[in-house]
Parts: sequence; structure tokens; C-alpha cells
Amino acid sequence: MPDAAAKPSPFVRFAPLLLLAAALATAFALGLHREVSLEALRDRQTELEAFVAANLPAAIGLYVLAYALSVAISFPIASVLTLAGGFLFGPWLGGAATVIAATLGATAIFLAARTAVGDALRARAGGWLEKLERGFRENAFNYLLALRLFPGAPFFIVNLVPAFFGVKLRDFVLATFIGIIPGTFVYASVGNGLRAAFEAGVSADPAAQGRALLFSPEIILPIAGLIVLALLPIAAKAFRRKPKAEPSA
Repeated sequence: MPDAAAKPSPFVRFAPLLLLAAALATAFALGLHREVSLEALRDRQTELEAFVAANLPAAIGLYVLAYALSVAISFPIASVLTLAGGFLFGPWLGGAATVIAATLGATAIFLAARTAVGDALRARAGGWLEKLERGFRENAFNYLLALRLFPGAPFFIVNLVPAFFGVKLRDFVLATFIGIIPGTFVYASVGNGLRAAFEAGVSADPAAQGRALLFSPEIILPIAGLIVLALLPIAAKAFRRKPKAEPSA
């Protein structure tokens, strides 16, 4: 009698992840990592600004699509694109479009990884992985929110790890969306000031300026406070949890 709940074949499970990997390889083969740069933005400034002025909805749509795809395939151009969003659309509209796009792209790779290896990894998990999975299931939103708020957490890694621990899609999306807001708007604000940098010959790296601003006391201290608030429910839950009583002889 056939199994009604038969698992999908390995090809079906790995197809989304293989598709993203093929797209990443194609992007590198085409040299897009060299084409998407601040120099290209500077050289095409007049053309891009004219297109945005005449076709704002379409420009935002194309930007969100390009950004989401770059995040989904883990293409290393996110910093430049975030700066470009602030440059072309302003810090508020550009920042908002970037948050939406980054969340969409992160969700795509999260779902692909969960489909491909999440179940298989958990099936072979030992005790330590089961404990981590339990912790993520009990406090997934707070864990992820703290990781997203921390500027030093690699975005690509944080996209993948929750897929291995059975994190709910809702928790992943909400924690990602909320957690990336502070850093995104910092970079978008730096991008909004690129015109002055271009006029000065871009003597300093705007991406480096964005990182320096993000880690400045005025920015990092409030973010650190948000991280502490995100972790408080986890600490309180651990504090309230009492050890089980030893069984009587």
C-alpha cells in the first residue's frame, strides 16, 4: 500500500536551493558584482535620476525586485544597493523599500534552505541540536530579533540558521522585518548624502562611513538597548524555570 504521506524526492527538495545557487553562479559569471558599484552609480547619476523622476513606481518596483533577488542568492552587493536606494529615493522611501526587499529575499532563501535540509538535519540531530531547536521554538522571535538588531551578525548566516531549527515562517518574517530597520535606515541616510560625496570625488568609502556611523555610540547604544529588550523574555523564562524534583526512592 503506497504511503500517502510520502516525502518528496531529493531532487524536489533541493531544487529551490540549487536554483538559487545557479543564479548566484550566473551573476558572478556575468561580472555583475563589478557592474553594481558606487562608481557606476556616479557615472549614471543623471540617467538614473531622470528615470526615477519620470517613473517612480516602476523604479521602486525594479529596485525591490533587484534587491530581493540579490539577497535571495546571497550576492554580495547589499551595502551598495542600500546606499543606492537612499541616494535615488531618499532616506525614508529608500529605507522602507530596502527593508521590504531584504525581508522578501531573506524569506526566499530561508524557505529554500528549510525545504532542502531542515527536516533531514533535524532527523539526524543529536542531543545538542535538539536543545537548540527547542530553544528556537520557544523563543524564536526574540532570538531572531536580537540577531537581526546586532550589526555584526552576518545576514546570510542568520537567514540560514533558523531554517535548520524549525522556526515558524511568521516569526522569521516579523523578526527580520523589524530587526533590520535601524541598520537599513542608517545606510539609506548615508546614501542620501552621496551627491556631496560624488562632488568631492568620493574620497571616503560611503559603505565604511555607514558602518562607522552604525557602530557610533549615538546609534549602537539604542540598538544595544533594543537587543537587551528582545532578550529579556528569554532570560525571564530561564529564571522562572525550576529544576524538576528528583523522583523518590
